[in-house]
Amino acid sequence: MNETNIVSTASTSVLPQQNIGGKSEFLDAGKILSEILQIKKGDLVGDLGAGGGLFLMQIARLVGDQGQVYAVDVVKNTLSELESKARLSGLNNIKTIWSNLEVVGAAKIKNDSLDSAILVNVLFQSQKHYEILAETTRLLKNGGKLLIIDWENNNLSFGPPKDRIIDLNQIISLASELNLDLTQQFKAGPYHFGLIFTKK
Repeated sequence: MNETNIVSTASTSVLPQQNIGGKSEFLDAGKILSEILQIKKGDLVGDLGAGGGLFLMQIARLVGDQGQVYAVDVVKNTLSELESKARLSGLNNIKTIWSNLEVVGAAKIKNDSLDSAILVNVLFQSQKHYEILAETTRLLKNGGKLLIIDWENNNLSFGPPKDRIIDLNQIISLASELNLDLTQQFKAGPYHFGLIFTKK
């Protein structure tokens, strides 16, 4: 397992942070996706629990016209907003999918098809971590990568309540049960951890 900090050089194919919908001062999506997860042109990627679309729009630019991004969320209004953002940004490689990640087999994406999947600030919102990881694993091809980013326990006055903070070791253990190898652990931002798993 390698541990690293985010490097400072940003890829020229990634938009500046302040120009993206769903901007966050805590996470630099461009650097994480291009330099750590190493998404490339032509990849098929799942943004699972896409939310405001910060990571989604960056992924769409990185994979280019030959690639595709599935934006999966359980909130239909969120998906409508993401479709509007994609249109305004001239991105035609985003497909929105309404699904509950806690139900294995629910997302209408082929088994073993994704080069990468991301779960960013998703796990703290659920108690069903195993089910979410199992659904994600179903979608990844062998050798595919899973990026998990979530809140660290920093005794913050903001962020999720303390009882919702993820137990890092539990996630690593559950992932191991699902044939996901931990290949990298990193500091994703001042308040978040990052993990990258590879499907065996």
